[in-house]
This record gives sequence, structure tokens and C-alpha cells, in this order.
Amino acid sequence: MPIADLGDIRLHYRLDGPEDGAPLVFANALGTDLRIWDGVLAALPDGLRVLRYDMRGHGLSDAPDGPYSMGNLVRDVERLMEHVGMTDAVFVGLSIGGMVAQGLAAKRLDLVRALVLSHTACKIGTRAIWEDRIAAVEARGLAAISDGTLEKWLAPAYRAAPDALAIRHMFERTPLQGYIGCCHAISGTDFMTPTSGLRCAALGIAASEDGSTPPDLVRETIGLIPGAQFHLMRGAGHLACVEKPADYAAILGAFLSAQGHSVPPVSDQLGS
Repeated sequence: MPIADLGDIRLHYRLDGPEDGAPLVFANALGTDLRIWDGVLAALPDGLRVLRYDMRGHGLSDAPDGPYSMGNLVRDVERLMEHVGMTDAVFVGLSIGGMVAQGLAAKRLDLVRALVLSHTACKIGTRAIWEDRIAAVEARGLAAISDGTLEKWLAPAYRAAPDALAIRHMFERTPLQGYIGCCHAISGTDFMTPTSGLRCAALGIAASEDGSTPPDLVRETIGLIPGAQFHLMRGAGHLACVEKPADYAAILGAFLSAQGHSVPPVSDQLGS
């Protein structure tokens, strides 16, 4: 369980794959950690050098008192990639991780060659919505909002399955100050202008049952980037990478192959 000491923050991360493999970075959603990508990694082609990490305030990374800014979160992964010597990567970000991806791509084209914006947007919610969320968890804790969160995150069939309990535990055990800190970061972020200026290969992934970042919201953001692709996963929710990891890996693998960034894709069939 390597920890990168970046001076003002220590981040838990994991590297998988050959040292000379094509670089791929994953950034987690609010209230989750790097484990949400386990199933996707298992289904991806060989030959990739994969960096995953727990965002500031999540998992085994430090959870300093907030509020955090999106600049903090972008700078964290920027320094982490430098720490492990990774450049020219395809960056996959889910939800708040997708906002981090947009910010990093606008800042450091040497680090990011292509983007996968998964269940995310250039602006998510309003300041009032996030202020209400922060007040609720400050007063009652994360367990008080976990039912409503999972209802937005997971498709009904998966939400009723035993595996959904692991997602609930992951969410409820997120450090409170980390969750609140990242809520502040999302609340203060609108990347419409910088994202509309991006000129890199990009893929947007949305899911039909996503109650947090609905497909139209993802489509609007990915439409800001000329030439970007969009893929809708049916029957999955906000954490489609957990619910349907093989389908997610097939979509991602095909995109990586199209960028010349991997061995042949996992499957020519992208799932539904």
C-alpha cells in the first residue's frame, strides 16, 4: 500500500502493470476509493501501466480539514503523476474525478494525452444544493444520506443485490472532513470555459440509470470538446464501473486501442 508524501498531503496509490506499459490513470468518485476500479482493471487488456489513487480526504489518503478547492485536487494528482514518473497518460475520471481530469488536462497537456469523462460534467449541481448537502452531513453524518445517495448511484437491480452493501460501507466510512472538503470543491467549480478549450481525444461515458449525473448532463459536457465521442451504458447507474465492469472495460479498451494506447481491445462488442 504505497503512500506518496507530497509535502502537504500524503496520498495512497497503487500501480499495476508493466513499467513500460501505456500509462492510464483512474480518479475516483466522491465518497469512494480506488477499489471501485478493481473489476474494470481485471477485464482490461495487458500492457497497461495503471495508476489509481485515493483522492484527498478519501480511502487511505490524508483527510485534512477543509474546505478543499478543485485546484487542490488537480494539484494533488499532478504531483502524484510526477512522483511516479508518469506522463502522456489517458486519464479516466468518474464524477468529481472527471472534474479533476478536466482541470488537469487544461493545465498539463504533457501529463494527459486523452480523457475519459465518466458520469461527470463541467459543473455538477448548484452552490445551494451542495450547501444543503454539507449542512446535512455535518448535522447527521454520512449514514443519514446513504440511502438517498445509493438510490441515485445504483440501478435498482444492483441496489437490491448483496454487493451493494460494500458500496454503502465504502461511502459511510469515508472521512467526514474529506467528504465535506470535496463537496466544497465541487460547489465552487465550473469548467465550461476551460473544457471548451480542450483539443485532445475524449470519450464521455454515461449511464441510463444515473441519478447524480444524468446522460444529458454528461453529453452536454463532452459536446464542448470537438471530436469527442459519447457512449451510453444502459441498465447501469452512476457507478457503472462497479455494476458492469466488463462492459465498462470493453468501452474503455476500444477507446484506448483507437488512440494507439494499448494492445487490441478487450472486445469488439461494447455491451449495451
